[in-house]
Amino acid sequence: MDVAYDDEKDVVVAAAVVLDAATLETVDEATAVGRITFPYVPGLLAFREIPTVLEALEELSVDPGLVVCDGYGLAHPRRFGLASHLGVLTGLPVIGVGKNPFTFTYEAPGPLRGDSSPLLDGEEEVGRALRTRENTSPVFVSVGHRISIENACAHTLRLAGRYRQPESTRRADALCRRTLREATA
Repeated sequence: MDVAYDDEKDVVVAAAVVLDAATLETVDEATAVGRITFPYVPGLLAFREIPTVLEALEELSVDPGLVVCDGYGLAHPRRFGLASHLGVLTGLPVIGVGKNPFTFTYEAPGPLRGDSSPLLDGEEEVGRALRTRENTSPVFVSVGHRISIENACAHTLRLAGRYRQPESTRRADALCRRTLREATA
């Protein structure tokens, strides 16, 4: 899943891309275009994104099995980010994979693919900093719903082949941006 906005035109686009777990080939994809109905409030982006994300998921012809969000689940100041909201609303297993640590701290994981370290809020582990490629910045994995942090990291590694981010996120991002350009042209 990924979401893109055009705040000036009040448009939000969500894209869902389903991949075959073994081959990483695209099995299905769907988009939804809507109006922004919730103001930008830091920490409350889920309320802005969920309606359109749910619409895109409903357009899929196959069950995604697992949803990977470009965002957070437990690794959220309120311990309930987009990945958690989406999981509770759909009943699907959901993980959040972000590009930055939000407001949390971590020790840099080792330099090898698969190395990880706890993402911490004080003493509490809220996710993991996970190295998906050697000598690149880690991604930040958090549990959203119905999955353990170990499985979330394993799925993230499986989906992140040639690039730092999971392939599902990369493809959803590209589809989202293309759809937003078309919707606002």
